[in-house]
Amino acid sequence: MKRIKELLVLYAAFFRIGLFTFGGGYAMLPLLERECVDKYGWCTKEELLDIFAIGQCTPGVIAVNTATFLGRKQGGYIGAVVATCGMVTPSLIIISLIAALLQNFADIPTVQHALVGIRVAVTALIITMTIKLIKTNWKKPVDIIIGILAFLIVGIFGASPAIVVITAGLVGLFYYGRFAKEEPDHE
Repeated sequence: MKRIKELLVLYAAFFRIGLFTFGGGYAMLPLLERECVDKYGWCTKEELLDIFAIGQCTPGVIAVNTATFLGRKQGGYIGAVVATCGMVTPSLIIISLIAALLQNFADIPTVQHALVGIRVAVTALIITMTIKLIKTNWKKPVDIIIGILAFLIVGIFGASPAIVVITAGLVGLFYYGRFAKEEPDHE
């Protein structure tokens, strides 16, 4: 019975994250932090950022990948399935409702204005999380250089984010530990 309760808590947490995540994977980081780090203590901020980075590098949707990894960490393979289901259920419900109703209401100015407001709020969430990520991870000059180069390469030149993340990981691996001989000085 305890296991079922833990799985229900896991499902409910990811359902809430999925329900209130507008704007993609980056917009969900504040919600993930609040639920998984602050509220339940399932992982640390650093672990969350690592899991999120892995979720970006693996094929599929960042939100689903991250939910799967966090669910696996918390509840094994069943936890992975439960967290993933919790993450996608709100989207399935919302998309079904929108598909059924939006065609009838898309031209109403109030609906258009609400969507603009949602986009603005999502942008603010992404900017806030970006600032938190910078404060948490940019400790040394090499971190700043890697971050700025990654931004320029993806944002300006349009390179694949997956390739940039993998390359930055290899640079960090080489710089900080010459292939994991030393721990990075990020604690």
